[in-house]
Amino acid sequence: MSRQEINRSAEMEVFVRAVELGGFTAAATACRMTPSAVSKLITRLERRLGARLINRSTRRLQLTPEGCAFFERSVAILADIAEAERHASAGEQAAGHIRINTSGSFGNHVLAPLVPAFMALHPNISLEIFHTDRIVDLMEERADVAIRAGPLKSSSLTARKLGAARKVIVASPAYLQRHGMPRSLTELEKHCRIGFAYSRAIEGWPLLVDGEIATIPTPRSLQVSDGEAMRHLALGAAGLARLADFTVKSDIAAGRLLPILEELNPGDVEEFHAVYIGQGGPLPARVRTLLEFLRENVSL
Repeated sequence: MSRQEINRSAEMEVFVRAVELGGFTAAATACRMTPSAVSKLITRLERRLGARLINRSTRRLQLTPEGCAFFERSVAILADIAEAERHASAGEQAAGHIRINTSGSFGNHVLAPLVPAFMALHPNISLEIFHTDRIVDLMEERADVAIRAGPLKSSSLTARKLGAARKVIVASPAYLQRHGMPRSLTELEKHCRIGFAYSRAIEGWPLLVDGEIATIPTPRSLQVSDGEAMRHLALGAAGLARLADFTVKSDIAAGRLLPILEELNPGDVEEFHAVYIGQGGPLPARVRTLLEFLRENVSL
């Protein structure tokens, strides 16, 4: 038998059970084997090691000095294996460190309010949250989970949908006081519209005109790298912004921002997914626990 074909942990387990239970018959029952199979396995083990482990002359198994040493090391090794499996198993208690990559908007307005409850439920999990709107390589960033907006490209990543957010155009009262309220597509085109400084699935702002979708290109006079920066510029009266409604919901409720041209809003939504590395295999308990928590608690 080649070294690759030898199941050392199984040999150790049968040997340890025979010693602990005091005989081959008891070990056979515990390991679901026949007594002769247990006897043959231990004989093969002794031949491979080149040392007698058990004296069989007495009615009860008696370990040789070599057998005592091998027994002690086997018990320790089997305990280490069991511990490693508990830590790696999908069924282990959720514990460990999780790195999350998400946009500033989602991180501030959706994820951050949920973090205290998650930490209270799972005190053995620590979180590290990074904000960026750019698409990151999870392997390079050592991220366990990334939360991404928009349609997903096919990849080796697995995704769980968290929800979808409606888009809304907003402006501050101060901006509208200075520039007026746009009431048509033509008037909207004359206003400063804040854009994103990176490629998106849909460039420009789609609006419903005469029952059809018309897309207005976003001018390049003012662009930002993330939605939270766009929100702050809108609050500062720098221009109009088109954002996911959860980003500006509290601002609208407080009157800091006002929705614009809702009658032309096509009702399009942006989907949000939690993505992670994997192809349907078992997930670490810490990651699985976070994904389930997000699925149950994220409300967009």
